[in-house]
Amino acid sequence: MFIGVDVGGTNTDAVLMDGVELLAKAKLSTTPDVTEGIVAALTEVLAQRPSDGTVDGVMVGTTHFTNALLESRQLTPTAVIRLCLPATTLLPPLVDWPGPLRDAIGGFTYMVPGGHEFDGREISSFDASKVADAAKEMLRQGVRAVAISGVFSPVNPAHEIEAAAVISRVAPGLKITLSHENGRIGLLERENAAALNACLGDVAARTIQGIQNAIRSLGLEAPLYMSQNDGTLMDAEFAARFPVLTISSGPTNSMRGAAFLSGVRDGIVVDVGGTSTDVGALVKGFPREAAVAVSIAGVRTNFRMPDVLSIPLGGGSVIQENPLRIGPNSVGYRLTEEAIVFGGGTLTGTDIAVSAGLAQVGNPALVQGLASSLVEQASQEIQHRMETAIDQVKVSSTDVPVVLVGGGRILADSSLSGASQVLRPEHGDVANAIGAAIAQVGGQVERVYSLESTSRQEALAEARAEAINRAVAAGAKRDTVEVVEIDEVPLTYLPSNATLVRVKAVGDLARSR
Repeated sequence: MFIGVDVGGTNTDAVLMDGVELLAKAKLSTTPDVTEGIVAALTEVLAQRPSDGTVDGVMVGTTHFTNALLESRQLTPTAVIRLCLPATTLLPPLVDWPGPLRDAIGGFTYMVPGGHEFDGREISSFDASKVADAAKEMLRQGVRAVAISGVFSPVNPAHEIEAAAVISRVAPGLKITLSHENGRIGLLERENAAALNACLGDVAARTIQGIQNAIRSLGLEAPLYMSQNDGTLMDAEFAARFPVLTISSGPTNSMRGAAFLSGVRDGIVVDVGGTSTDVGALVKGFPREAAVAVSIAGVRTNFRMPDVLSIPLGGGSVIQENPLRIGPNSVGYRLTEEAIVFGGGTLTGTDIAVSAGLAQVGNPALVQGLASSLVEQASQEIQHRMETAIDQVKVSSTDVPVVLVGGGRILADSSLSGASQVLRPEHGDVANAIGAAIAQVGGQVERVYSLESTSRQEALAEARAEAINRAVAAGAKRDTVEVVEIDEVPLTYLPSNATLVRVKAVGDLARSR
């Protein structure tokens, strides 16, 4: 059996799964201390566990690391060292970061000789003394983490690896992130992803350790796994090294859970929460990945992210009259205290849904006094926003299946423009936790190959092998791993018949880990 947990801004959801069977579920208000909410949710589902049931793993998806970046809090003092000289000096590291976030991590940057061309040839020789000098300066500045980025390091990571060895020797206390391990080809975006990962090191270590302690406090010996933003899992050790990969895992979990519950492999998922609504496309049962660079806390990155549109609309959205305004403010996890149907004094989306007859929660008598014109106008606006979001996510004018999930799906009407059918699967209110519980383990690689110096078959074989090894390193059982995605993109603007190869592999969880 596996337990899936998803920690959102409003609710913390948990499910107990035995294969494809849902044994128990819980939906509780999120607590200011993330681990307290997780303990409460785990306690509730464990109380419903069969007496002879053994929990083999706990899978957790959380927005905690995203919130740390958005709020610029609890971040590790971080330096970025770029291996590049004499090239790429016009735009230095962190050049496009928002000022408050840059200041929060210290904003220490260094550029030294090194880096490679697209085909793996050196731009300049690696200079160990320059890297050592930078490391000594980092210590003087109080830096505790460093992101190392080299030009075209996904093609040839040698200089990044050498720089890490030098820094480990000169400043053994620094936590090191290598950009080629969690980013794609573009230098600035990959460097940004590495810097974000590095500055999350301390908060990741504390949070993951806290969750592990919470699991043990309940008498569970099950290992912890964290959800990635591509719909797969990574074990706790891997997650502590690469916390940036958890960003946007919540919407991804919901989409995977929606696909599982509804049987829809290609369509649109609308996940309505307490504060926001996430709309994304399913392709073969997995979230469609964003094709362009994605900004996180105002920082442009290029690692894999789900193509999800988020709008400020949810069950806790605050509704104001004269003129009508829905959100962006939300009562969040205080919904059961502040919404009118629960005896509060704040008009919310949930109140409108109950008054319109779309849902039966709380005390409907408390919203009988709402003006029918207000209820009708607000209902139409909510419907319009959802339909507009669906239209933006679709890639054609053809109607497609739409799956409604999330605790706030009561806001949606039974029909939506652009939908061939509207599905509300049973247990859709905890689709996010189900998505975490059923997830597989994955690995992905992106490389540029010169097909003049190597054959296409050799390039694909090398990329496939590396993707499989990454999946195993993240916690997959090797004999279950299979390659599910291969992309080849000819780079006609580069010489030597250059081709970009992306490979993704997934496999079942190795329970013995």
